[in-house]
Amino acid sequence: MKKIFLLVVLCTVSFAQSNIKFDDYFFDETMRIDYFHIGSAKSEQFIIDKIYRYGIWAGSINNLIDNLNNGKYYHKIYDASSGKLIYSKGYDTFFGEYASSEKGMKGIEKSYHESAIIPFPKYNIIFAIEKRDESNKMNEIFRTEIDTTSIYIIKDKIVDSSVEIFKPVFNGNPHNKVDIVILAEGYTIEERGKFESDLNRFVGYFFEQEPYKSHKSDFNIYGVFKPSEESGTDLPGADIFVKTILNTTFWSLGSERYLMTEDNKSMRDLAAFVPYDAIYIQVNHPRYGGGGIYNQFCTYTTDNQFAKYLFVHEFGHSFTGLADEYYTSDVAYTDFYKPTVEPIEPNITAILDPKNIKWKKFLSEGIEIPTPWEKEEFDKMSYEWLKERNRLNSYIAELKRKRAPEEQIKSAEDEYAMKDKLQSEKVDKYLQSSKYWGKVGAFEGAGYLPKGLYRPMLDCIMFSKGDKPFCKVCEEAIKEVINSYTE
Repeated sequence: MKKIFLLVVLCTVSFAQSNIKFDDYFFDETMRIDYFHIGSAKSEQFIIDKIYRYGIWAGSINNLIDNLNNGKYYHKIYDASSGKLIYSKGYDTFFGEYASSEKGMKGIEKSYHESAIIPFPKYNIIFAIEKRDESNKMNEIFRTEIDTTSIYIIKDKIVDSSVEIFKPVFNGNPHNKVDIVILAEGYTIEERGKFESDLNRFVGYFFEQEPYKSHKSDFNIYGVFKPSEESGTDLPGADIFVKTILNTTFWSLGSERYLMTEDNKSMRDLAAFVPYDAIYIQVNHPRYGGGGIYNQFCTYTTDNQFAKYLFVHEFGHSFTGLADEYYTSDVAYTDFYKPTVEPIEPNITAILDPKNIKWKKFLSEGIEIPTPWEKEEFDKMSYEWLKERNRLNSYIAELKRKRAPEEQIKSAEDEYAMKDKLQSEKVDKYLQSSKYWGKVGAFEGAGYLPKGLYRPMLDCIMFSKGDKPFCKVCEEAIKEVINSYTE
């Protein structure tokens, strides 16, 4: 009887939360709450910076409560007078990645600027932040009341004569579309034409990939161009620094290929020229690199042989919260996942309950869990390439620091590109030769860990580089997120 009563209560609460009428609580405008997220792995705090009111609301007016259960953090908005939850959104943070780095684990504090983007409330609200503990249970760690009539809410017009807006794909009302904005980074005024060409090229890549291809009518895509003073992006390891609009940089958190920005304010200010649900930063540079943080933003470089892969892979992180499935590359994190705790991401598992694996409905008939595969040989060739890749990257960075002749640098970069391509082809051939190719099971090696975490299929765009599909589990997760914006 107690179980039945609890089920009724949970269903009632769920219905009440999903039955929120947008017009009862919100204007069709956007509130941006900027705040500082400060701390380390040992402690963290939040300090409100500024609050903005602008534009129309880009998100769904039907699905106001995020039931996807993804992201380490949640923004939660409560009506101040009734205490009713009226909006929520799961997300991850750059701070969270820093906290799991060597410096963060040592307790060295750092400050990050972050934003909560919500529909503008009609009445005073409680703005709360929740965080998952080590068992992935959510706990509130910050709460403050916001006076929505305050004279200090910034209402500046969004104007900048140097900004140009492109609409390569527009299918209608932002309220029932996924609205993506692609921001220009590292393009000078003379490279405006290159930005437009790159924008159209990557939009084409996007809709070559399922499930986006089958859902093209569910998307609006905007490009926002603002010229940078200099071309490219920072490469600290090569002692190269350029002045750009969004201040992106390689070697983020010490990882040579990790390309990110900590300039959240500039990014949000530029994105605000259009209604958006998701942010891409298109970085005008030939070096391979990028990054993606769930419901925050993702980056990619434009002019390398794996540009399409980068574009799709990083959006898998930032839009759907997909985990990296690879485990044989260097990363900046320490103990990002623990094999004793089931990850929240939909595409990796610790198999704590083998009979109820999270992608049970997709399992190939009769497949063994965990699924044995030819891992030993794969690991050997992957770690050999990692060693060579690190050597080549260090050599190229040294050449650039010493301002070596361009032809010498290009020769080293060409060698790296050739070997990288050969390794990718070798991986594809090896995995495709397995008897488990195309099967859905639970393959050990995922989430940066060689043991204890498992991925759904041998290969996926979240596992290895190249022009390839998402696995069945990732594709289904992406569809679920698309539906949350469009239903």
